[in-house]
Amino acid sequence: MKLWINNNSKEKSVAAANKLRSKLLDAGLVLDRRDPQLVISVGGDGTLLSTFHAYAAHLDKVKFLALHTGHLGFYSDWTDTEIDELANRIIECQDNIPSTSYPLLDVMVENKEGSLFHGIAINETVVRRLSSLTMKTRVDLDREFFESFRGDGLCFATPTGSTAYSKSIGGALIHPKISVFQMIEIASINNRVYRTISSPIIIPHNQQVDLYPQTADDYVISCDGITTKLKNVKKITIKLNYQRAQFAQYRHRHFWTRVETAFLGQDEQK
Repeated sequence: MKLWINNNSKEKSVAAANKLRSKLLDAGLVLDRRDPQLVISVGGDGTLLSTFHAYAAHLDKVKFLALHTGHLGFYSDWTDTEIDELANRIIECQDNIPSTSYPLLDVMVENKEGSLFHGIAINETVVRRLSSLTMKTRVDLDREFFESFRGDGLCFATPTGSTAYSKSIGGALIHPKISVFQMIEIASINNRVYRTISSPIIIPHNQQVDLYPQTADDYVISCDGITTKLKNVKKITIKLNYQRAQFAQYRHRHFWTRVETAFLGQDEQK
């Protein structure tokens, strides 16, 4: 099996990656950065996001795996204290990698000259302005007018991304087995001209959101923290991508257990 291991520069991550790499190479697995079947991220959630985007063009043949060198992240089932067990699981299952899949956001921006920008996000996409001025946009849901939004911006989150930025601005927590995404308003303004629902909206897999922002030269769109400046925006479309991110699942860890561990950390009540 061909694989690649990507790690951040922290000492703990480098040591964990080297140990895992050595064990897998000793077992006859092959390192291949350009055409891997399995890509392993060693570090934190930020490392996983950068690793995912490095291989986002190969979603049809790549499976991802995250080994966390801190607290367990929402994409990680393994820590650096479990390298021996993880290596054994990878070696045993190299001919048939067990996996689960997560929804992804598909982002398309059209400007007034007809040029297109296409992006993808595994966590969230945020549309806002760089200046302190508010963003004004028409919002269509499923190709029908829904609201006139005015505020700091709009956040669109996948189920796995629902535990990240969207949670901090009042988004719902969504189980990743549900093929939906959500829209969360960021500091919306409500008056006689601009009326918003002021609540997270859960959108099914076969519907989309279209934004028609008022003219401004300082719009930006961020996909998992990767920010792109936009000019002369005509329309922004957010929907679920037809592809999903495949994650190697050498053992099952319940999503709500991840949530409890990350945000509550309480012992089980007897």
